[in-house]
Amino acid sequence: MARVLLTGAAGRVGTAILGGIGEDHEWRLLDRDPPTGDLADYEYYVADITDEAALQTATEDIDVVLHLAGDPRPEAPWDSVLTNNIDGTHAVYQAAVESGVEKVVFASSNHAVGAYETDRKPHIYRTGSDYRLDGTELPRPKNVYGVSKAAGETLGRYYHDMHGLSVVNIRIGNLTKGHPPIDYERGQAMWLSYRDCAHLFDRCIRADYGYEIVYGISDNDRKYYSIDRARDVLGYQPQDNSADHDD
Repeated sequence: MARVLLTGAAGRVGTAILGGIGEDHEWRLLDRDPPTGDLADYEYYVADITDEAALQTATEDIDVVLHLAGDPRPEAPWDSVLTNNIDGTHAVYQAAVESGVEKVVFASSNHAVGAYETDRKPHIYRTGSDYRLDGTELPRPKNVYGVSKAAGETLGRYYHDMHGLSVVNIRIGNLTKGHPPIDYERGQAMWLSYRDCAHLFDRCIRADYGYEIVYGISDNDRKYYSIDRARDVLGYQPQDNSADHDD
């Protein structure tokens, strides 16, 4: 059982994680909004992600940081992603180093590589396409939100190389509860179920790694992201498949 700090705990990814593995680790939550519902049962810090003093306190005696906080809007303006996504991620990494945290798991995004799709859609979303991104490719964002996620991955590289942190970046696909998006081929190809999301983050907490970039999707028949690296390095074993919901 690890001691885990979860930033951005009140968001959709945080909800999936706590709903799946909330009883498996010791949790400390941080979000800018006060806790509601079940979140009030956890140790909880109300703070902005750029609040260095609050982050320093929140990371004390923590083994792993799951960093989800930031502006999640694909259309977010530059001033917001700069403050919330880039400056905030830098503050998290710095606090982690100063507190002796072992691992940081960064919630990156499919938007960090969205431009790879431009000349290949819609066929890359369909069964029979053998085109795969595997995490070794350079970022190619198509919005400034994606730029901020690429910057977060690079910050993780720096803090791994220069400060010895174990870092895994998860380029999260399309997380929806219950079933994949309806009538949306791209969303179905990159679907991540709540169950598989919780399992993937659990493997990030438990596994040993140096610096990794992996894709966060379920084991969909239709996909253009490879999950081989997540399987091999993290022991990820997804249970869901968007094809099971075609009806």
